[in-house]
Order: sequence, then structure tokens, then C-alpha cells
Amino acid sequence: MPSVAEQLKAERERQGRSVHDVANITNIKTDHIRALESGDWDAFGAQVYIRGFTRTYAKELRLDVPRIMSELEAELGQSGEYSAPPPLTGRRKGPLDFVMLCLSRVRWQWMFPILLGLGVLGALWFGYRSWVSSRTASASVPAPVRSTLAPAPAPAPVPLGNPLRPLPRKVLNAQAPLPTNAATPPARSR
Repeated sequence: MPSVAEQLKAERERQGRSVHDVANITNIKTDHIRALESGDWDAFGAQVYIRGFTRTYAKELRLDVPRIMSELEAELGQSGEYSAPPPLTGRRKGPLDFVMLCLSRVRWQWMFPILLGLGVLGALWFGYRSWVSSRTASASVPAPVRSTLAPAPAPAPVPLGNPLRPLPRKVLNAQAPLPTNAATPPARSR
């Protein structure tokens, strides 16, 4: 039975298509197509690329994709380094990973309104407590005691008018001529 790589190459050649034609249609590099057709799995950075490119390539060639993928899994399972999926990270999981996993499982469309309501209630409680404490503090402070010996100071009189231009000291006569810049007073007409 031919391998997956041989089946892909034979079908491409049977359809009379070049590697460049398939690369343009599938958006897979020509180097990767050649690696798929030769079974050179080390040319790919991760197993996910092998599986994804094989699926896309088989779909373009109109092959039976589930059969090709099961044969690919069997071929990869025979090799030691591709038999198990690689770990996503090379480090151990810490407490932050656990917290983030728990937060990813929260249904935020329910939790957000609940948290918002709790925040509003907390703000109202804090405001009420400060209002109560300010009232009790003002009620407990006695008013200043006025001495009966000294009178309370009288408020200072508020001057009227403009301080740069004080009010006139005498009342102007309505019959008096108005001041002008002329050297001689104007003549009166009767």
C-alpha cells in the first residue's frame, strides 16, 4: 500500500498539475509541498503543520480526506517523535495558570452584572457610613462658647462705588453747566 506522500504526489501528477500551481491555490509553500510528497516530516516546525497542510493538499486534489488523515496518523504513530502530541509549553504549570484557567471558565455575561451590582452596593454602603460618621462627628463637637465680657466684633462697613473713582461728596446742581475741555465756558441761551 502506498504511503500518504506517494498518494499525494501520484494524484498531483495524474491531474497534470505542477507544484507551483498547487502552491498558488492552497497558499502552501512549494518547499512544504515537496516535503509532503517526499514524506520529509522534519521540514515542518510542528506536527500541526503536517496535519493541516496534508488535509488542505488532499482536499485540493479531491482525495478521500478522512482516509488520508487516518493513514497519516498511522504513519506518524509509527515514528517515535510524532507518535504523541507535543506539549504546548515546556514549563510546569504554576498558580497563575490555575487562576487563568478558572477565570476562563467563568460565564462573564452573568458575572459582570453581578459584580457591577456588588460594586454599586459597596459604594452606597461606604457613602452611607461616611455620611453617618460625619453627622455624629459634627453633633459631638460643641459649638464655640461666646464670652459675655467682650462684645462680638461688628462687621466692617462695605464702601459703595468704585474704589478707583469714589462717589461725589456733594450733590450736583441740575442748573450748573457741565464740565468741558474748552478754555471758556459756553454761552447760555435763553
